[in-house]
Amino acid sequence: MHEAVINLHMHTVYSDGTGTHADLAAAARLAGLDAIIVTDHNVRVEGVEGYFGEGNDRVLVLIGEEVHDQNRDPQKNHLLVFGAEKEMATFTPDPQTLIDEITEAGGLSFLAHPSDPEAPVFNEPDLSWEAWEVQGYTGIELWNAMTEFKTMLTSYPRAIYYAFSFQQVGHGPLPQTLARWEQLLKSGRPVVAVGGSDAHRLIRHLGPLSRLLFPYEDHFRAVNTHLLLPRPLSGVVQHDKALIYQALRAGHAFIGYDLPAPTSGFRFSAHCKGGVSWMGDTLSLNDRPTLQIKLPASAESRLLRDGEVALSSPRRQQLIYQVTEPGVYRVEAYIQFKGRRRTWIISNPIYVR
Repeated sequence: MHEAVINLHMHTVYSDGTGTHADLAAAARLAGLDAIIVTDHNVRVEGVEGYFGEGNDRVLVLIGEEVHDQNRDPQKNHLLVFGAEKEMATFTPDPQTLIDEITEAGGLSFLAHPSDPEAPVFNEPDLSWEAWEVQGYTGIELWNAMTEFKTMLTSYPRAIYYAFSFQQVGHGPLPQTLARWEQLLKSGRPVVAVGGSDAHRLIRHLGPLSRLLFPYEDHFRAVNTHLLLPRPLSGVVQHDKALIYQALRAGHAFIGYDLPAPTSGFRFSAHCKGGVSWMGDTLSLNDRPTLQIKLPASAESRLLRDGEVALSSPRRQQLIYQVTEPGVYRVEAYIQFKGRRRTWIISNPIYVR
């Protein structure tokens, strides 16, 4: 399998960001990304998809959308749309109809910032997902970097500190979002998890102080989604676009917090007589699978089965586990950074039925 590092969920001047698509591409190239997916609010910008840069120094810019019902108060139920190839904002009043239309168009749908609590000090409303009765969506945005920052805005001093200390912001997905994902997985529903930056490059003012929150490049060096592809990216837009969306649909992906240390090279796989299965795949207990975990470096890690720890290690680079029970198996790894324990890697599950 070939690895591609992408960043998704970001905004430009077409909605509430301050940069252009060229600005985003330049930042992504500096951060060493393979691709980005731009998701402006309720507008699908046409004519900008493609590779930016030359030779080995180029990045694929894809266009998605973040849609929500603008007539709803508060404006909850934000949905990320990838690969639908047409405008979806007109279907937002009914979330289930919206998801069905995206599926019909061949697209992918991810619940954006499912837990997004209010920040009353700054009059920021709660924008959490509420329509949990919906069916058929591809997955959820498990880790949203800007939502995590928002939870830290409990006072003006804290806001100033974290606004000037991007490296201190990232700790991991919000516990309530992680618990919701576990609940969905236990219900037997395959739900793909992705990490999103929600980058805006906003300029904020606090009295005489002003601060850029946060440069696109900072975001692109932090919470990313890593994809495993059957073939390397070729430089042909339509070919590479299909590979990326196929991997997202299948859950052949993990979330990597690349700021403390690169997460590229992580692998979580299942091995049996029938061959090798990867994150997102489903296999039978009768195949007697053996799970293999390979980290980019020695780190604290744990293998979870249905949300419970099945195997853990305080500091190893490789682990092997013989599966004896069905369940939803996934990996978490942690790293020390800036004096704190941080979530480093979260895999998508391997499903053993």
